[in-house]
Amino acid sequence: MSILLPILALLVASSFAAYHRLRLAPWVALSATLLVACWLLGASHTATLVAAGIVALASLLLVPALRKPLLTAPALGFLRKALPPLSQTEKIALETGSVGFEGDLFSGKPDWNKLLAYPKPQLSAEEQAFLDGPVEALCKQINDWEITHVHADLPPALWEFIKRNKFFGMIIPKQYGGLGFSALAHHKVIQKIASISNVVSATVGVPNSLGPGELINHYGTQEQKDYYLPRLAIGQEVPCFGLTGPFAGSDATSIPDFGIVCKGEWNGAHVLGLKLTFDKRYITLAPVSTLIGLAFRMYDPDGLLGDTRDIGITLALLPRDTEGVDVGRRHFPLNSPFQNGPVRGKEVFIPLSQLIGGVDMAGKGWNMLNECLAVGRSITLPSTASGGAKSGAVVTGAYARIRKQFGLSVGRFEGVEEALARIGGKAYAISALSQATAAAVDRGDVPSVPSAIAKYHCTAAGRDIAKDIMDVIGGKGIILGPHNFAGRSWQAAPIAITVEGANIMTRSLLIFGQGSILCHPYILKEMRAAQDPDAKAGLNALDEALYAHIGGAMSNAVRSLWFGLTGARLQSTAGDAYTKKFFRKLNRYAANLALLTDVSLGALGGRLKFKESLSGRLGDVLSHLYMMGAVLKRHHDEGCPEADKPLLAWAFHNSAYEIELALSQALRNFPIRPLGWLLWPLVFPLGRRAVAPGDRLSHRVANVLMNPGEARDRLADGVFLTPGEHNPGGRINSYLEKAIAAEPVERKFLKALKTRDIEALDFAAQLDEGVREGWITAEERRQLEELRTLTLDTITVDDFDTHELRAASFYDQPAPVGIRAAG
Repeated sequence: MSILLPILALLVASSFAAYHRLRLAPWVALSATLLVACWLLGASHTATLVAAGIVALASLLLVPALRKPLLTAPALGFLRKALPPLSQTEKIALETGSVGFEGDLFSGKPDWNKLLAYPKPQLSAEEQAFLDGPVEALCKQINDWEITHVHADLPPALWEFIKRNKFFGMIIPKQYGGLGFSALAHHKVIQKIASISNVVSATVGVPNSLGPGELINHYGTQEQKDYYLPRLAIGQEVPCFGLTGPFAGSDATSIPDFGIVCKGEWNGAHVLGLKLTFDKRYITLAPVSTLIGLAFRMYDPDGLLGDTRDIGITLALLPRDTEGVDVGRRHFPLNSPFQNGPVRGKEVFIPLSQLIGGVDMAGKGWNMLNECLAVGRSITLPSTASGGAKSGAVVTGAYARIRKQFGLSVGRFEGVEEALARIGGKAYAISALSQATAAAVDRGDVPSVPSAIAKYHCTAAGRDIAKDIMDVIGGKGIILGPHNFAGRSWQAAPIAITVEGANIMTRSLLIFGQGSILCHPYILKEMRAAQDPDAKAGLNALDEALYAHIGGAMSNAVRSLWFGLTGARLQSTAGDAYTKKFFRKLNRYAANLALLTDVSLGALGGRLKFKESLSGRLGDVLSHLYMMGAVLKRHHDEGCPEADKPLLAWAFHNSAYEIELALSQALRNFPIRPLGWLLWPLVFPLGRRAVAPGDRLSHRVANVLMNPGEARDRLADGVFLTPGEHNPGGRINSYLEKAIAAEPVERKFLKALKTRDIEALDFAAQLDEGVREGWITAEERRQLEELRTLTLDTITVDDFDTHELRAASFYDQPAPVGIRAAG
């Protein structure tokens, strides 16, 4: 024991210092104090001296004159050789994003109080009035069946209403005639419209996302701002933006479209400009656009602008009527007929004044796109998914309560409860996530990593929710028509998965790949130090970052082990009596993420970006940490309502389960197998403990959706549920209270039908007999008749004459040979 005592003392001192992230000097002092105590207590002098020698050697690191030449300089040389060169795409991605609270997650010790202290996102009075006025009025005019089946377009009156009320100008400043709304208001508008029509939300969302409006507002010349922004704000110009082409999708920097600097004619004058050749597809609003934004690679082979021949990716504005511009026929994306199609051109001449930002911004297009995409991707698709999920959750809950089989509401069957719980819990989570990314934009962030998290997880969860809704409502969902509130959302779900960065790529390459460098507290500093041409400055910068990094990595290893052994219970953290347990678990998972990030980067180096499965799994951990932070932040902002606890608990336990699943898969499949084995006891010393949400919790969440209450109302806040002829979901939702009120009468009536000798088979005749026999009153009869009416509207599906299902254009074309012969 006397031999082990100094070793244990050194281990305790090191663990304590690492857990609390003490600097080297306090660790030396603490270790020395404990070793002196061991000496006085009679511990083995040899063992004590050995331990003291270790401390003495470590204390030499306190002396920069010794540390830098002996350790930091060799490390700098190694990094300069080992670090792979970053591609231009990667460099720009790292330069354009900013770091918000997600940076805390990579530290392994997030400050949750900082997150909770962010101001509560709130709309201005003007923004709220717009939601209650023009947005509500727009939603009431929407007939999604006619848009998607009859016209394959918005009717002219709806286009005019959108333009007149400046829906296309939400992000354009008021000084240029726009609405100048916050990102939160932008999110709320898209969310509400998406709850009634994906086609209309896409139509409104695209001009306010990545495109000419945002690009001109941020980078345009004053002349471009003065001319185009007022016209865009009122819909006098309808914008689109051409980035994707047949040979360049997610790898946008490899676009083959090009522009050659030359001289040409423009409006009767001989000017310096570009001849553009391009082929773009999947361009939303292209078929109706009047102003086309274009990304291309710019070349100056004759040196008309200087010595640089390959200037780089550049952005330009093309009026639709520019000679040589060919706006092609429409694409038809999965029966969701928002305006979308190809744009092409060959040797289309424009003057240099049509470059966004003028000649000064030539070659900076990828930077511009990344900055704007980080903002635009934070809003449109997450808000669309949130709107559909929230409205789908409450309407499906009402349907499951009203629709009865075997004498029970279908929502009372445990299998249906499981689906309802997934719908409610995921809708609760992604609505918080989409709001959180909008709030980050309003705080001035350029949230490149959070926007990727929100885009991927909101759209993926939205697809899962749509699937579960279809399972719950059955035939009601698969028969398209004016009574169907879910079918079009199910059809359109893959669109959101694909656009603005395909989800597979976003998960496996972007979330962790960019986050591990941009958001890590030390990695980017170390990379910059290694690439600094000033050797002395690079050495000093690396010296500061490297040893902080080593200390942080040791801390995360100790914290991972400690939290795993104690169930993350023995720690102080943010939150109230209920949510503290959630924050404690998140602290454990943040330490796990930081530990695996450091080991992965250290062991794999540049090869990590090719280990996409590992990157995707660690990205899942990061994403769920960020998402649960958003959920807990919103719960805090709303006053920690008791009624929301089932939704909060389901969302949290689902994320905790997904985090541990991702961690275990990352370790079991770690590219260097022995490292994975060594890491397992640090991450899971007692094995995986998190489980998926249980049946009791799922039952409580299902009850939230199927019963009127404040939690259900909060979940439904911000979506369009006004009942009307063209809003079947709103009607179904409005029936819930009446259906519940009639249930006792219905049970009494059905019991009488089973136990009494009733001859009538017709429902009305049965009611008549019930009143005559006195086992229901006249008022109860009226209540049952009303229940029958609203139930029929809830479960009714549509049917059509054959000619109503044929495309109108079918009759405008010559009949196929087979049809002519048969006729």
